[in-house]
Amino acid sequence: MDSVYDVQQLLKKFGTYVYIGDRLADLEMMEAEIRELFAEHLISQEDFQQSVLLLRKEKNQIHRRPEE
Repeated sequence: MDSVYDVQQLLKKFGTYVYIGDRLADLEMMEAEIRELFAEHLISQEDFQQSVLLLRKEKNQIHRRPEE
């Protein structure tokens, strides 16, 4: 897994589509969904860890961007 797009594709396999319109809110919702899938043992620990890491990295990049 290399990008947020890959996380979206993983969620899509379970019928989960996330689009709120606010990028940060989208990322937070995706992380919540990933956590739920992992808690129900539907995804591997490796997929869980990679997904959460990618989502956190993306959230950090958003926080570092200057306001537009």
